[in-house]
Amino acid sequence: MGKLYLVPTPIGNLQDISLRALELLKSVDLILAEDTRKTGILLKHFSISRPLRSHHKFNEHREIDRLTDEIKKGKNMALVSDAGTPGISDPGFLLLRKCIEEGIEVETLPGATAFVPALLNSGLPCDRFCFEAFLPVKKGRASRIAELSKEKRTVVIYESPHRLLKTLKQFAEQAGESRRVSVSREISKIHEETVRGSLADLVKHFTENNPRGEIVLVLEGLK
Repeated sequence: MGKLYLVPTPIGNLQDISLRALELLKSVDLILAEDTRKTGILLKHFSISRPLRSHHKFNEHREIDRLTDEIKKGKNMALVSDAGTPGISDPGFLLLRKCIEEGIEVETLPGATAFVPALLNSGLPCDRFCFEAFLPVKKGRASRIAELSKEKRTVVIYESPHRLLKTLKQFAEQAGESRRVSVSREISKIHEETVRGSLADLVKHFTENNPRGEIVLVLEGLK
């Protein structure tokens, strides 16, 4: 029987990948990628030539049985997402769960995920925190923000640039304009930036400066 490996990939700087991850990607029978074009850039940069197959949210349900059958027959597979750790707000969990149910060995390599450096860069308490990932886009959004505003732990949220300002304003309404917050964007990339202050400060900042890139919002817990 083969094995499934979950392999984190860099969230920005390609040099952040581990030596172990590179060795593994060179040795497996098949690499499952959220976006074969993006993963292809990574593999080409490190001169890795292995079979590559798409595995994303639009096909993962119908592919799971076929993939687990292939692993049972002896194929070793590496699962990667566009950036960071598979399954953390990215495809991967369904295949991981199916493999565990089928008695297939799964190994997850330690590595990059965006919320850890964003949390540390925020300067907010990081001994206890709540990782929310993405907020609901429409239904349930307002009630979820109201709930998170009462959370006593530091709250970590992934957000898109075109919704960031709206999110900051909604939290200011629920948590108060003085609540501390930090926004990190483009972590480990050329234009990496972290902006810290009160919710009122960051509403003003991102009203005047259009946010771009991949964003992690870190909100102070209720005191």
